[in-house]
Amino acid sequence: MTPTQTRRPHSWASLSLGTFLLCGVIASAAESTSTPSVQAARARTPGFDTRAIDASIRPQDDFYRYVNGTWLKSTPIPADRERYGTFIELADKSEAALRDIIEEAATNPRRKQGTDAQKVGDLYLSFMDTARIQALGLKPVRADLKRIAALKDRKQLPELFAALLKMGVAPPFVASVSQDAKKADQYVVYVNQAGLGLPDRDYYFKPEARFEEVRAAYLTYVETLLRLGGEEQPKEAAAAILALETKLAEKHWDRVKNRDREATYNKKTVAELAQLTPGFDWARFVAAAGMQKSPGVVVRQPDYLQAMDTVLAQTPLPVLRQYLTFKVLDTVAPNLSPPFEEAHFAFRGKTLQGLQENRPRWKRGVAAVDGALGEVVGRLYVERHFSPESKKRMKELVDNLRVAFRQGIEQLEWMSPETKVQAQAKLAKFNVKIGYPDKWRDYSALDIRRGDLMGNLRRATAFELQRNVAKLGKPIDRTEWGMTPQRVNAYYSSTMNEIVFPAAILQPPFFDPQADDAVNYGAIGGVIGHEISHGFDDQGSRSDGDGNLRDWWTAEDKAAFQKRTGMLADQYSAFSPLSGMSVNGKLTLGENIGDLSGLTVAYKAYKVSLGGKEAPVMEGFTGDQRFFFGWAQIWRGLYRDDALRQLLLTNPHSPGEYRVNGVVRNMPEFHHAFGVKETDGAWLPADKRVKLW
Repeated sequence: MTPTQTRRPHSWASLSLGTFLLCGVIASAAESTSTPSVQAARARTPGFDTRAIDASIRPQDDFYRYVNGTWLKSTPIPADRERYGTFIELADKSEAALRDIIEEAATNPRRKQGTDAQKVGDLYLSFMDTARIQALGLKPVRADLKRIAALKDRKQLPELFAALLKMGVAPPFVASVSQDAKKADQYVVYVNQAGLGLPDRDYYFKPEARFEEVRAAYLTYVETLLRLGGEEQPKEAAAAILALETKLAEKHWDRVKNRDREATYNKKTVAELAQLTPGFDWARFVAAAGMQKSPGVVVRQPDYLQAMDTVLAQTPLPVLRQYLTFKVLDTVAPNLSPPFEEAHFAFRGKTLQGLQENRPRWKRGVAAVDGALGEVVGRLYVERHFSPESKKRMKELVDNLRVAFRQGIEQLEWMSPETKVQAQAKLAKFNVKIGYPDKWRDYSALDIRRGDLMGNLRRATAFELQRNVAKLGKPIDRTEWGMTPQRVNAYYSSTMNEIVFPAAILQPPFFDPQADDAVNYGAIGGVIGHEISHGFDDQGSRSDGDGNLRDWWTAEDKAAFQKRTGMLADQYSAFSPLSGMSVNGKLTLGENIGDLSGLTVAYKAYKVSLGGKEAPVMEGFTGDQRFFFGWAQIWRGLYRDDALRQLLLTNPHSPGEYRVNGVVRNMPEFHHAFGVKETDGAWLPADKRVKLW
């Protein structure tokens, strides 16, 4: 995430760890009377990549590698990528489309000051002006560093932390504005733990050799940035900063605990916060951040804040100044002169991700514009790459999946009628957003100047923060989107109780208008089912149809659900993609529920779409087999070891291999479609298979 990107709402559950794409026409189960031309188009292609199949592997043993094996063996990871796969291929297409839009604005000689074209063009040109960036050196942030150097008393920290927040720099905590999880009709300030320079608390403590190497490289990185920033004793300062961060990391909640929406909901008044951290004046921070209208503050990790208060009190002021100086330099390094940029890439790209090369300058420039002016370029993206027919067809398919989910709830043998009524009521209140916002954001107040990259990014960050802060005390804006249309992804919001599908996730291989329905239901149908299922995963199911965190389950049904989700967590915890490291079944539980339940409901919808008829055999595969092909091919991907290591520790999504094999082995429909027997690798005994929704 760049400093200028929209902060992701705390209540989201998204489809993937990266970005994706799709555009095109969605075929619907309701279209049993489709015109002959549409029916013919559906029958033209199987809709999956037969060239990727590895015939040396049996689908009954390893379905993921059977479908994708040849591609996996023959595809290199690009030097500037930490991973590669279907999602990245499609993200590259989206990126190229944005480049055309942005460079047209940059080369337009008639763009007028204050227009969208001027803002887009001048921001991009300011990023691409490497000669000016090099000549400026540290000058763009020198005033910020002087402010930190002027810190003489801890009583100045509230205002300083608020200033850093407006710059996109995270001190030991971050504050943001979102819907109140227990009162979803109002906005509230959330406070969350932060302050670490390594990807996760575990990086500070794991004894394995690779983590020791990462910590050593981090020390070198901190020392390098401080030396470039003018620190007189950078080596000693780096050691002190690592020690400070380690103390904070000791009190950080782990990512499994942070998934617990009840545990992380602790609403307090500002006065109560003051009692929690007597050394930090929250009233002054809230005032400096402009958040006075918030009806309280939701603290996600109260005991962390207590520990942070103690750590700050015990840390010498010179070390605090060095720590905050590093935080600023680390945040802005990619946008400063080459020595800063190169140091940043050497650690955050090469060491942490295993990258061989930095991304080309133009790609990073496109990302900067996309982060700061997302809905400006998004509006142009939609005009060129998304048709009204696509939106109409997508809505029909979503409606079909909702019908199938409703039927699935009624057929659950483990849920009581009482809880089923509540579940159906929630499903009935689901909102659906497809393609792009009905109301676009107004960027007229954002000042963008050619030749002022750092100023532009800072103003964009402050603009976005102010846009969110201004929501306090106002009604919920239900037209707002948390993703731009060009983002290749999808998400569910528990507080909005809505599923959202940006325009860029509506094209092959997720949907192919030339393919038969089997693959489309397995691909985009599985995606839709995944997002619906997030409303009923282990955390999403804690909210009701109005978006409020409320227990609507009977005790018996909750216990039955938790028994099944516990089985699923145990299954995934047994998967080990790296020597000595396994998938964290508890961390990935919500996404794994989304995958399994989503594909299950997509299969139901596919069978309904056939209207009782048998699907044709294509390329030697039945309709049911092609349905599972559709799911398997969208998850193919390759990871560098360091990137995979970070994913396993920090990401709530399982690696693609297990989003396929971990799901299909639980579905009796898969066992039947491929004749899986007890001696096969994909076999899972019937009493071990998990069925949720």
